[in-house]
Amino acid sequence: MHSGTGRIHRLLMRPMSLFESGESNGKISILDLFKNPNLNIDGIESELTIEELIYASCRGGWPESLNKKNKKGELFVAKSYLQNICESDVSTVDGIKKDPKKVKALLQSYSRNISTLTKNTTILNDIKSNNEDISEPTFYSYMDALKRLFVIDEIPAWSPNIRSKTAIRTSYKKAVIDPSIAVAALNLSPESLLEDLNTFGFIFENLCVRDLSVYTSSEGGIVHHYRDRDGLEVDCVLKLENEDYALIEFKLGSREIEEGARHLLELEDLILKKGKKTPKFLAIVTGGKFAYTREDRVKILPIGTLR
Repeated sequence: MHSGTGRIHRLLMRPMSLFESGESNGKISILDLFKNPNLNIDGIESELTIEELIYASCRGGWPESLNKKNKKGELFVAKSYLQNICESDVSTVDGIKKDPKKVKALLQSYSRNISTLTKNTTILNDIKSNNEDISEPTFYSYMDALKRLFVIDEIPAWSPNIRSKTAIRTSYKKAVIDPSIAVAALNLSPESLLEDLNTFGFIFENLCVRDLSVYTSSEGGIVHHYRDRDGLEVDCVLKLENEDYALIEFKLGSREIEEGARHLLELEDLILKKGKKTPKFLAIVTGGKFAYTREDRVKILPIGTLR
């Protein structure tokens, strides 16, 4: 059969962003910021409350959920999707029968480590410690199947040649295609996450990665992360097809903004000293209400204002 090369192009269809599902008002365009970094965003407000943000993360960006008559039905969509992955899809993708119980245990352990640089060997040992007998070859075959299903969406490291190769952490950051998968795998709820904002912080970062990937997909946007052995870390290096990029931190609350801004400015300074291409803008995406530009040029962008 003809491969379709030259006639058929493959597109990754991500779940809906907050703008597509109606939670974000979309008053600030990420692509507009790339074109005009001095865009005036001061005073733009998000109408999204923390409770609504948590609920949207638990429900996920599944179009089917918008057709449900109540919140219980909306939240069930992600749980149903997870069940289908474990019991059917993961075996169908490569024709090799897999143990649903082991697949679920893998997803649970993986979800406990989203938005971190946890090693796969650590996840494998975690599964074993929870009384699931799984071999290393089986573990990696299951991981591969979940990647091919676009359930797992690992974030690559950014290596801009500003430090020696041995200083840059090249590990992938753990992520899933939609935060609701992690929520369902861990059997969490909007109520439990409202009481545990520390855990929600990791889920919030995964939500931001999903949305920024969607908002920049038309320009070939790819999310990377940066971390080096000197302890400098930036959550997101958002790079477009034309090589323009932005440095972005994800901070759920306002208390962490100062730390996030310091990391952004430190990495930018390192880039400038090495004479490399400078970022288009620096930003912190938050779960807060107000958008504004700080005196140090760092933009504060509520997730509920983006598109």
